[in-house]
Amino acid sequence: MHPMLNTAVKAARRAASIINRATFDLEKVTVMAKRQNDFVTEVDKAAEQAIIDALLTAYPSHAILAEESGPSSNLNDESEFVWIIDPLDGTTNFIHGFPQYAISIALQQKGVITQAVIYDPVHNDLFTASKGSGAFLNNKRLRVSKTDRLAQALVGTGFIGRDKDPETLKNFLKMFEVMTMNCHGLRRPGAATLDLAYVAAGRYDGFFEKGLNAWDIAAGALLVTEAGGIVGDFHGESDYLDKGDIIAGNPRIFAQMLHLLKPFA
Repeated sequence: MHPMLNTAVKAARRAASIINRATFDLEKVTVMAKRQNDFVTEVDKAAEQAIIDALLTAYPSHAILAEESGPSSNLNDESEFVWIIDPLDGTTNFIHGFPQYAISIALQQKGVITQAVIYDPVHNDLFTASKGSGAFLNNKRLRVSKTDRLAQALVGTGFIGRDKDPETLKNFLKMFEVMTMNCHGLRRPGAATLDLAYVAAGRYDGFFEKGLNAWDIAAGALLVTEAGGIVGDFHGESDYLDKGDIIAGNPRIFAQMLHLLKPFA
């Protein structure tokens, strides 16, 4: 395992210990609203700090982009190494005791994601990837599914919040209708990082969502590509990290999803 990936795994496990302890008494967890239908807890913040401390202890000069604390003071266009962190993707699930959430850590080097960790503390599933070295689940090599027809595909997605403007909501509902009519089934568990990991593992054949952040996408995108899949925005281009709109899947399903979703770019 690459030394930087190993450090990220240790950081994720530290965060997981904080999250797991909190699950024993969820009623005592302090919950704050960032926006409508968007929550943060004291657990998110403590887990994020544990990750940052672990990473910066090993690599003190590296920059940080984290969901809760934002960019570090040394993050700029010249930053060679940037850690992109989501300490608890699926906070709403966590608050309700719904067992679908994960820790996501990615390393961006000179603008390219080179290391990725997604850790599901509920199921003790550790997804890892290093650029050029493959993707793994608990040290077992991952490959995307072999499904070749969208009509037979299980596809993951996310639902936008009800605080969106009516036109955005209307477009999303139309997109949802189009995909529902053309795939075998849609799933929305509520943690995009895990959805992408599931594409890499062949549990999903594809995934799509709009309006995500870099920390929702970075680690999962590397997992998918290292497992033999394709990731792009709704035009099929590679700037999904900046746009936040993403399609992922095995090569055949990606192409079919892209054909249907291009009008919604």
